[in-house]
Amino acid sequence: MRGVVAGTRKRLNEVGQRLLTLLTRFLTSRDLQESKAKLEEAQRVAHVGHWEWDLQTDRVTWSDETYRIYGLKPQKGPINLTTIREMIHPEDRESVFRIAEQAILGGGRPDAEHRIIRPSGEVRTLHSQGDLKRDASGRPYQMFGTVQDISDRKRAEEALQQTQIYLREGQRLAHMGSWAFNDLGHYWSDELYQIYGLDPGNGAPTVEEYLAIIHPQDRASMAETIKIMHQQHCGCDVTKRIVRADGQLRYVRCVAIPVVEQGVFKGLLGTAMDVTEQELLTQELRRQQTYLAEAQSLTHTGSWACNLVTRQIFHSSDENARLYGLDPSRGAIPFERFYNSIHPEDEPALRAELESAILAGADYDVDFRIRRPDGTIRFLRGIGHHNPSGELGEYIGITMDITERKHSEEERERLRQLEADLSHINRINMMGELAAALAHEIKQPIAASITSASTCLRWLAHDPPNLERARTAATRSEQEGNRASDVINRLRSFYKKGKPPKREMVDVRAIIREMAALLRTEAIRHSVTIHSEVDADTPRIVADRVQLQQVFMNLMLNAIEAMKGTGGELTISARPNSQGHLMVSLSDTGVGLPAENAERIFDAFHTTKPEGTGMGLAITRSIVESHGGRVWATANEGAGATFHFTFPSEPEARA
Repeated sequence: MRGVVAGTRKRLNEVGQRLLTLLTRFLTSRDLQESKAKLEEAQRVAHVGHWEWDLQTDRVTWSDETYRIYGLKPQKGPINLTTIREMIHPEDRESVFRIAEQAILGGGRPDAEHRIIRPSGEVRTLHSQGDLKRDASGRPYQMFGTVQDISDRKRAEEALQQTQIYLREGQRLAHMGSWAFNDLGHYWSDELYQIYGLDPGNGAPTVEEYLAIIHPQDRASMAETIKIMHQQHCGCDVTKRIVRADGQLRYVRCVAIPVVEQGVFKGLLGTAMDVTEQELLTQELRRQQTYLAEAQSLTHTGSWACNLVTRQIFHSSDENARLYGLDPSRGAIPFERFYNSIHPEDEPALRAELESAILAGADYDVDFRIRRPDGTIRFLRGIGHHNPSGELGEYIGITMDITERKHSEEERERLRQLEADLSHINRINMMGELAAALAHEIKQPIAASITSASTCLRWLAHDPPNLERARTAATRSEQEGNRASDVINRLRSFYKKGKPPKREMVDVRAIIREMAALLRTEAIRHSVTIHSEVDADTPRIVADRVQLQQVFMNLMLNAIEAMKGTGGELTISARPNSQGHLMVSLSDTGVGLPAENAERIFDAFHTTKPEGTGMGLAITRSIVESHGGRVWATANEGAGATFHFTFPSEPEARA
């Protein structure tokens, strides 16, 4: 019995051992399957597959994720090596197998990045790493490893590299560098080194080294800015000068912002831009604006741009506001403030002028008065240029204060009237001097005419009447009457008053003949002979005929007066000078020029005659200069003096 029990127990132990072995194998297989499943899931999540390559049989085994990475459906058993070769990108195929061969021969670990072409045609980038198994003799018999799809990472890296290239090129083109300061250190971009003229190989400069580059006049303020940035964790926006190692002076604008994460200060980020050209242009623009403002202030000229329809002002210079008596420092001035300053009497005409110009799209040039806030009246001139590329009513222009000019014109007109009155009085005074001679000049033809008329009557009283002789006597009477009439007409044209000056082409030879005839009796009375040396081809001049007569009358009477009591010769000549003007000279053989103050003989009220007014030569100079010429006197080598005056052959008068 005891033996049976022992045998039974032995059999039970054997069965238990077998069951334990079977259970152990079952549990081990289940754990292995679970581990394999977890490995496959991990590979799927990480997009990492594994592979094995039997170097003896060239059999390659892939994990399911490896198949998916290659765009294939997972399958049992090995995959053909030829299939793998064909899926590798043609440009990468040789390098991949060369790396594997070098690992097998040299004992290294294969590591390669390459592209594949999936069956769908999609190109992916893979990273494959491996290792070798060797037998006891050291000969490799298996290569195994992992493969990962890094296409997205590769594209991200390429995009990042491209972005960095764009950023670097953009900084270079814009002369702008970037920098960062944090716990990890101090970073400077390549362009920032270029801007400051530093060597990137030496690394970012310290604060002390950086301040040494700053211009001495800007160094203290920049040091204070850096101190405040670090103490108060704030940014900045400053422009300062630097002096580079090559001696160049550059203007650099530095902009910085603090980096704060969850309320904690992490550091500073910033940019630095070389703004030398912009700064120099800005300085030049400021200088030009200063010059322009000063020029406008000196000339009382303002500039503006506005839309006269919408009454929107785009620009108004400070001087433009001051012309209207407004203060430009108080900000923009509305259109109505300017327009309401226009004098009520001038506003209707000005409004009509502006409306006409706007409708025609034309420029305008108007004069008008304004009343300033302090009540003063000023004359302004407005010139507007229509902007053809702008909207309806857009004009740019200038406004000038012409008050002084207006007052000068009024004063000039009063002086011109006074001069005309004085000229007329001077001619009347000269007529008093000529009265006796003119009386004889007129009396002689009148007496001859009376005698001829009496003779005509006697011949008509004959029986029968002698008509032929009576006709001859009547003809002589008519001729003498016309001669007397000519004398009177010349006198009237000379001293009559009221007509304004009239410029026309005048024959100087004719004027000389007329004035010689008018003064012939006066010259004979003082034993003076008048000679004319004027060529027939002497050019005509543009002048007022009566005023030119007065010039000759004044100078000829002066010459006759200088030869009174001694007699002499008065020679009149005319010829073009080197400037193309006609120069007339009147030379006498009289007493000559005064020994003292000879240059003052043309001044008003200066005279050497006890009975003179001192206006004759002054009026002569005024007339000549108003025609664009000049008058002067020279002493002759012998006796007498010569008076010269010039007249332009073309109208150059200033009056």
